[in-house]
Amino acid sequence: MRWDALAEHLGAYADGLGTTLRLLLAALAIGGLLALPLAVLRVSPRPLLRWPVAGFTWAIRGTPLLVQLFLLYHGLAQFDAVRASAAWPWLSSVWFCAITAFALNTCAYTTELLAGAMRAVPAGEVDAARALGLTPAQVLWHVVLPSAARRALPAYGNEVVTMLHATSLASVVTLLDLTGAARELYARHFLPVEAFASAALCYLALSGALFAAFRVAERRWLAHLRPSGHARPPAAEPPPRC
Repeated sequence: MRWDALAEHLGAYADGLGTTLRLLLAALAIGGLLALPLAVLRVSPRPLLRWPVAGFTWAIRGTPLLVQLFLLYHGLAQFDAVRASAAWPWLSSVWFCAITAFALNTCAYTTELLAGAMRAVPAGEVDAARALGLTPAQVLWHVVLPSAARRALPAYGNEVVTMLHATSLASVVTLLDLTGAARELYARHFLPVEAFASAALCYLALSGALFAAFRVAERRWLAHLRPSGHARPPAAEPPPRC
């Protein structure tokens, strides 16, 4: 191991870590805010509200994130109308394109997660809220969405870690994230093991921290869904003999 080369590039790795975290937090914040109303529309009984959202999530989940990033960053630039529009200063920014691509991608997956969790809310909870005189909007805001968010928490934890790993694609559009820092070390010293193993350890540490944080959140907010430990479960019957 060339520890001297790694020590020389510690600053680049620190900058790359900061870029990765900024990309992740911005994508999750924007994607989460967009996914909440889209999930409500996704479970709407009205087809005109439900179908456009279903088409959006189908298109995003059915295409690779790298292709979406290339289309947004490189593809739009070929149109003269886009380059002449007021949006061009934004669309020509690699930061804006990367965050937008990541946010739309996680938005599609989070929308389907929340929509599935909303469908899984027991009908008894909704009926009880209606019996108390709550309006449909109050039932949605105070009963359905909180219950669905808790049930979607384990799957959303996996989505957050997946998005963390997906931010490594930012290096292909010249952003110096963790993977970009590793590629720079490899390009300068031709040390693939030192370059990419160190990046892998950084990603592993971040993933472990995220998994631990979601485990704590699950123990706190999903305790009521776990079976009680006081009652001993019935013994399983032995399989019948032939």
